[in-house]
Amino acid sequence: MTGPPFQSALVEDAVASAKAAAEGYAGGVLRSDKLSVGVYVLAAGASDPQQPHKEDEVYYVVRGRSRFQIEGAEQGVGPGSLLFVRAGVDHRFHDISEELVLVVFWAPPHD
Repeated sequence: MTGPPFQSALVEDAVASAKAAAEGYAGGVLRSDKLSVGVYVLAAGASDPQQPHKEDEVYYVVRGRSRFQIEGAEQGVGPGSLLFVRAGVDHRFHDISEELVLVVFWAPPHD
């Protein structure tokens, strides 16, 4: 395994980086050869333009509220929600009623 045996980050620092990025995403907040962690921020009323990814993903909702659509199904999400999405599956957040702050875990690491 490469890289340091321990890493840490502050979510609010990653949120600031994500807000400064055109796509609202701060990647590589934490990273190893098997997993990466990023932070995705969507403003209230925003559209989520993402496309299916080649990695499995887990989203953790830090704050905010929206609806989550995946393969024709949908559900409400809010603080504390955990969502798993298999690689290649179409999904997105919509009807974002409060700024959505998501910690995203990728396996294998997202480029």
